[in-house]
Amino acid sequence: MSQQFLKPSSLLSKVSPFRVMTVMKRADELEQQGRKIVHMEVGEPDFSTAQPIIDAGKAALDKGLTQYTSAPGITALRDCLSKQYKEKYGVDVDRERILITPGASGGLTLLANLLVNPGDGILIGDPAYPCVRNFIQLMAAEPQLVPVGLEENFQPNLELLKQHRNSASKGIWLASPNNPTGTILERSELESICNWAKSNGLHVLVDEIYHGLHYVDDLPCALEIDQTCFIVNSFSKYYGMTGWRLGWIVVPEQFIEQANILAQNLYISASSIAQYAALAAFTEEASKIFEERRDSFRQRRDYLMEALSELGFGLSRNIEGAFYIYADISNFSDDSEEFCHDMLENHGLAITPGTDFGDFEAKKHVRIAFTTDMENLHLAVSRLRSALGKS
Repeated sequence: MSQQFLKPSSLLSKVSPFRVMTVMKRADELEQQGRKIVHMEVGEPDFSTAQPIIDAGKAALDKGLTQYTSAPGITALRDCLSKQYKEKYGVDVDRERILITPGASGGLTLLANLLVNPGDGILIGDPAYPCVRNFIQLMAAEPQLVPVGLEENFQPNLELLKQHRNSASKGIWLASPNNPTGTILERSELESICNWAKSNGLHVLVDEIYHGLHYVDDLPCALEIDQTCFIVNSFSKYYGMTGWRLGWIVVPEQFIEQANILAQNLYISASSIAQYAALAAFTEEASKIFEERRDSFRQRRDYLMEALSELGFGLSRNIEGAFYIYADISNFSDDSEEFCHDMLENHGLAITPGTDFGDFEAKKHVRIAFTTDMENLHLAVSRLRSALGKS
């Protein structure tokens, strides 16, 4: 067959590149040339996986626990998560409703296949994690972007969702805390959205990947409000297990069988070693490490918010979770991609343009991740000051 007849799926034409990975690749190339680059582009904790988890992974290898597990994951890990939902949020989540996935991306892929039909509309905030809209488009469905800015705390509210809903809308996908903005949905707003969605036949999926890495007393789990919500979560952020590729989802009881069938077909099972290692994430020793690291992120946030404000960046005062600042660069540039290119090539600062996360005011925003230590943050601020002529 002639190569000219070989073509990829037409759906791929709608899938946008993940620009942060392009930035990271170029930053790595510059480092290979001997330059010092401050990495503030990627959403990955700079801490290595906590030692108790590493030790548990080694023990699993020594025991030869390298076979497939059941598709929804090992019972012990799902029991740990069920117990955690009860202790942290006061909600009863049966083990059978919890499926362990190969990262949160595996969970989102499963849920997209479970919930989205061709032609459906799914309401999502703009800005939002870029892969979300791509997962929807790969189902031949339409991500219905709901523009949210500083005035809305970068989160969709009920009135905006009502305005953007149409006859094709079948679901609402939220994230709290949000990537790229670090803002959260207040309990009252989440309740209003869930109640409205339920009365109008819309499913609700909530990305809670950054739970644990929050800096407020009340960060509600959507299951506290409505047990029919779909939840995606991950061991990557708070638990620091990015490279282990492990996450989980929670589905309503009536979707358990279909979710299991999809898991069997999409990935067979999550990594056995990662699952056995993750059991140690629920120990007292590991929990102490996680909380110390959260305090470090809080300190970094506080320092960077003050420094960026003094330099003239516009930013929310409500960065209450995750490890990102979504900064307005209007005082310096009207093109975030050009701004980020200049910062990387000429000043050794790797940050991500807002165009990675949607359309609304994307050219005037950049995402800055405080996933590096205070020494590097001080260096970053010094380089920004010089680049912006503030020194």
